[in-house]
Amino acid sequence: MQVLAVNGSPRKNGNTAALLKTVLEVCTNAGFETELYQVGGREIHGCKGCKSCWKNKGRCVQSDWINELYPQMKIADAIILGSPTYFFDLTPEIKAVMDRTGYISRADGFTFNRKVAAGVSAVRRAGGVATLDSMQHFFLINGMIVPGSSYLNVSLACEPGDVERDAEGLQTMKTLGENIVWLVKKIHG
Repeated sequence: MQVLAVNGSPRKNGNTAALLKTVLEVCTNAGFETELYQVGGREIHGCKGCKSCWKNKGRCVQSDWINELYPQMKIADAIILGSPTYFFDLTPEIKAVMDRTGYISRADGFTFNRKVAAGVSAVRRAGGVATLDSMQHFFLINGMIVPGSSYLNVSLACEPGDVERDAEGLQTMKTLGENIVWLVKKIHG
């Protein structure tokens, strides 16, 4: 089984990456293959709405990192998206990932349908619910199956390393990882 996580933070090794790594560690310990993709430092553009992906059957006309990421998302059994909360919502980078891969998936036969999916967010104080909600909308419109956890998949974190001091947030991520493992095993027998 394969679990893929996408860190939508411009910071490669910040708090959002730490949350995703916590979830992935649980999945790795359960024998799943895991991979963390970092948006930070990569060139990525928003969707142009040109519908070229419908003609190209699963490939975007824009020549950036999305064409490398999408095939990995397509074969993954579970997809986890992570974003810090910026002005009460997700980053433009993870929004570009969602818009473009979602559109490509639809053009490629709705390949995200029935994949397990979850979102996580590092938040300074507030706005994490809106960030998660934006990711949830992406999952649900693509027919994905979303497991819960012990609380919302957020951690209070502002400065680098803050997430390591949020015991409840880290436990929430571990529980999320356990639920992802359980759900993927149930789906795939």
